Amino acid sequence: MSRFKVLLVYPGLQMVNLLPSNIAILSAYLKKEGIDIRLFDTTFYRTAEKSVDEIRVEHLQLRPFKLSEKGVDYKSTDVYEDFEKVVDEYRPNIIGVSATDDTYTLGMALISKVRHEYEDIHVIIGGVHPTFSPETVISDENVDSICIGEGEQSLLELCRRMETQQDITRIKNLWVKANGKIYRNELRKPIDIKTLPYEDFDIFEKNRLFRPMQGKIFRMIPVSIDRGCPFSCSFCTAPLKRKLYSQAGHSRYYRTRDAASVIDELKFQVERHKADYVYFNSETFFARQEEQIESFAKEYAAQIGLPFWCQSRAETITQRRIKILEDMNCDRISIGLEHGNEEFRKKMLKKNFSNQQAINAFKILENSRIPVTVNNMIGFPDETRDLVFDTIRLNRKIKTDSINAFFFVPYSGTPLRQYCIEKGYLDPNMPTDSPMRRSVLQMPHFPSEQIKGLVRTFPLYVKMPKSYFEKIRVAEQLNDEGDSAFAELRDVYFKEYFK
Repeated sequence: MSRFKVLLVYPGLQMVNLLPSNIAILSAYLKKEGIDIRLFDTTFYRTAEKSVDEIRVEHLQLRPFKLSEKGVDYKSTDVYEDFEKVVDEYRPNIIGVSATDDTYTLGMALISKVRHEYEDIHVIIGGVHPTFSPETVISDENVDSICIGEGEQSLLELCRRMETQQDITRIKNLWVKANGKIYRNELRKPIDIKTLPYEDFDIFEKNRLFRPMQGKIFRMIPVSIDRGCPFSCSFCTAPLKRKLYSQAGHSRYYRTRDAASVIDELKFQVERHKADYVYFNSETFFARQEEQIESFAKEYAAQIGLPFWCQSRAETITQRRIKILEDMNCDRISIGLEHGNEEFRKKMLKKNFSNQQAINAFKILENSRIPVTVNNMIGFPDETRDLVFDTIRLNRKIKTDSINAFFFVPYSGTPLRQYCIEKGYLDPNMPTDSPMRRSVLQMPHFPSEQIKGLVRTFPLYVKMPKSYFEKIRVAEQLNDEGDSAFAELRDVYFKEYFK
């Protein structure tokens, strides 16, 4: 008797070569229970004109890099033809697509290529997008079920019930189409993340381990140290997951792993994959008890010691914590400012730190040996050009190694998406896009082309003397004159400010 087969589909953004922990954990969890797993990963296919990282280099956020030096390159074959071949050869019982707002379209395009020829295969869509746009996803004719919230236990139960030909309409976390009806099931309680197996990176191609970090290429492994986030930013889906589970009667959606289990997994993964860099998969690295931080830091320094990246928030930064990161061999930290107008940031984004707190935090980091990346967003609802310059002014008061300026994305389910719809800035049926590609909002007072011009020139405004501002303003224009001015300023920036 052949084993039950699941084909996982990761419609990842082109050449965003960071291993996705959600897929790695799901694969490990199912394999542990004897399920046969295969992965179709779109990362190395040309599915867009430019990759997100190529755009980020153009926008002065990343130093130039060449993945080809490590043998990493695009596939020469067609993504849709290859997907059809995999389905035909593997003949899975289930195809499971992991989808965010900006990968859902590609994922469903793949499914549409095989759906009618293989109607016996059960198609399930999981991830953030179906969790917060469930009615839209379940209504697709190519979809048999969707997973709301966490998927490990629910997908395993679906496999077991299908394998033994039992009823699948009553599985918690799943919405299932059957008998002309949609069965919308309740949420099960959050899984104990301490019981999860080590992430399965063997399911990915070996070249997926290589990841650029400000011009250098590392063999990088991510490790999950928590699940969820305790903060409540209005542009993020993390607080929505807490609310979703709370409304279902489940508390403590935000969970942390103990130091010993993380260290044990890191020792295993570093040895198995010959990693030379660690990526801590956590929304906010310092969102835990001080003693937990100190205990983990001590063990990491003693037993692992590899350079690593993490991210946190301005209000979590203290002198003591940054010294802890230095002792651990932290190679880079990212801090989200998002916006420079204190009132706008608190009211619209629900980020409650003050500008002075931010300045103090970055001063601590400036005096450390840890390079800092600052994250900003442009194109929020009701934002104006003048408000963007509040963000620029705050960034000019701090010192950082690199500067990110992303397009605001109205993600499904977030309060800001609903606000955009109510204000008439967003068609409810408009798909979102990558935070590096464009603004999908239609604001008469702040056109999308103006937002795009400010995104690409943002680091220039932050780093260069004000005597350059007139020329930078020209470089905002998305025409031949603007492109020429931007190219000239870009060369100066890389030479003088981004060595």
